[in-house]
Amino acid sequence: MASNSTVIHADRLTSGGALLIPSRLDAADFARLLRICHGRQLALLTEAVAAYPPAMQQALSASGLEVWERGSESDCESAATAVHSGVLVICVPPAVASLPGTTVLVPRSVLEDLCEWNLPVQPLGVDHPREHRLTIENPGSQPESVFCIAPVIPAHHVTLPAIQETLVWAAAEAYSTRPVFAEHLGRLLVAGLKKHAATAAVCDGMDGSETKYSHVFAAAAALAGHIRKQTKEERIGIVLPPGRAGLIANLAAVFAGKIPVNLNYTAGKEAIQSAIKQGGIDRFITADVIVRKMQTFPWPALKDTIFIERVLPRMKAACARWLVLQKLLPAAVLSTLLRLPTKGGDEEAALLFTSGSSGDPKGVVLTHRNLISNVSQFSTRLGLKGGEKILGCLPLFHSFGCTVTLWFPVIEGCGLVTYPTPLEPPKLAELIEKHSIDVLLATPTFLRGYMRRVKVEQLASLKLIVTGAEKLPLNFEEEFRNKFGKPVLEGYGLTETSPVATVNLPDPAASHMPVIPARRLGSVGQFVPGMAVRISDPITGGSLPIDQSGMIWLRGPNIFPGYLKAPKKTAEVIQDGWFRTGDIGRVDADGFLHIEGRLSRFSKIAGEMVPHETVEEHINRALGFDSDTERRIAVVGVPDPDKGEALVLLSTTASEAVKQELIQLRYTLLEHGVPALWIPRRLVRVENIPILASGKLDIKGCERLATEAGE
Repeated sequence: MASNSTVIHADRLTSGGALLIPSRLDAADFARLLRICHGRQLALLTEAVAAYPPAMQQALSASGLEVWERGSESDCESAATAVHSGVLVICVPPAVASLPGTTVLVPRSVLEDLCEWNLPVQPLGVDHPREHRLTIENPGSQPESVFCIAPVIPAHHVTLPAIQETLVWAAAEAYSTRPVFAEHLGRLLVAGLKKHAATAAVCDGMDGSETKYSHVFAAAAALAGHIRKQTKEERIGIVLPPGRAGLIANLAAVFAGKIPVNLNYTAGKEAIQSAIKQGGIDRFITADVIVRKMQTFPWPALKDTIFIERVLPRMKAACARWLVLQKLLPAAVLSTLLRLPTKGGDEEAALLFTSGSSGDPKGVVLTHRNLISNVSQFSTRLGLKGGEKILGCLPLFHSFGCTVTLWFPVIEGCGLVTYPTPLEPPKLAELIEKHSIDVLLATPTFLRGYMRRVKVEQLASLKLIVTGAEKLPLNFEEEFRNKFGKPVLEGYGLTETSPVATVNLPDPAASHMPVIPARRLGSVGQFVPGMAVRISDPITGGSLPIDQSGMIWLRGPNIFPGYLKAPKKTAEVIQDGWFRTGDIGRVDADGFLHIEGRLSRFSKIAGEMVPHETVEEHINRALGFDSDTERRIAVVGVPDPDKGEALVLLSTTASEAVKQELIQLRYTLLEHGVPALWIPRRLVRVENIPILASGKLDIKGCERLATEAGE
């Protein structure tokens, strides 16, 4: 085995004949693979010579192995005969046009063809740690390639979904071995602030002030010393909106060896008190202005509160000292001075609470490995080159806002422009235009405000507009794209996945080579590297092919270890390292994940699973609301003695004659082919559709309105 490559599960390499299909293969990989397979009888299945770059053509020619071309019928027969006689036939995929971090670089047409051969297949996952790495990583400290050999798929089980599922799983296993994932988040943050000290800054959108990362480090390091003196508890509460103070507070907590807990100050008093109790929090970092605004927040005693704008001005000497030290000392020494451990790995690094959109908030423990890997996954997939600017306006208690607008920009050196709320599109658009922001992260709910109140030229600098947290309506995406000339790219993730799991991105530029697509409307995108997926029957739990609709299970280094102090709830969703997401969906032939609804947003009526979101789409279309910029309806399920559950339609536009409106709606939906079972039985007038601070539909709030109306 070559010293610059690593092999996982080498003992799985079949001793019999099979088609060996790698997830990707360049000339260097090919040479390493031949060494791994040393002693085996080998042959090659290739495309036409022109399908490969010169280096690969030379490597194939120099191998001395028998070569068959996939496009030749006689060669295909020879390859099949060879497999039957015990030869391991290596399939060499052609060069393709793709985006960084694409997991499988084998054209769909090639895989579909090989599925027809009725031969056993051995998938091989390949990862290139040096090719796509964090900006602070030393490329010499890791192998050039990692190979993960998957079990052989018997000939009678070979299908496109089976090969896809196994290739993605094997590639994810290879990716998950990256050494950086075992490090301490604090050390990576120190390294990021050191490396990008003079080139990156955080700009406060409220007052326009700009703070270089060098000064951010100095303030956070000084505040860390104060935090250590204030509490011996392992966790510390943070009650701050997106902004310079929120960034410094979170960094300081990590530098102090504490676990930051960004509390959802928009939640109810009982939920907040429960989170504080669960986390064992006895100190809080906030600001005077926040205390004045959040009158209903259960604020602790004054002695238990660290007011950041009062404390930092008293630390000018300490800040100055850390500023000098940062200029003089390497990041590793700075981390040692801060007393940061060398390893973090599976230790808790942050605690977030779920939004509570479908139940009581749960404490989600996120480890150093979870957060570092998700920063790496997100960075690899986006392929940003450094120097880009991100708009940070999502709440820090929202997992997307926490990982992508806190840890990601600091480690990768992106500029950060902050604003305390995502609900002011005119102001946000001004910031985008003024600072030439490249990346906007939002939810569809937050984006709707841009349609009415923002000028086209204000968003001209944006390279990526990524949404998550809720379903992106296709009609809204089309209208947004038509107005601003920029696509809205839907992604998917949960707090438990740290959070990014999939994302759509602009397709690669047209090429003479086969193109691996990166965007598919209606999907939530392809998986970030390191993620594996499987699908099960939501009722029986039995395994399903990934192209069939069912419960989505995910596995990867970014999957959380469990809920805080809730082993039973953890056992319900974590099984053998796989996370049961609670979402229903499928994976298409090009690897795009399609979400068909959350299990909590399905009703089982007369034995049939009815998807609320699909029903909402039909109703919006029937009522002419599909082009509206705000949510006007919501469908929820309530208990029904006859059929188990019944659908209730909440509407902000219903008149006094709700019964007549429901009858008319029923006729319209039936004319459009909507099953009678899917049509709501009750219509309830409401002032507003309940929405959480994260932009998600407040399912509990909707159910409460429906139940109260029924009573």
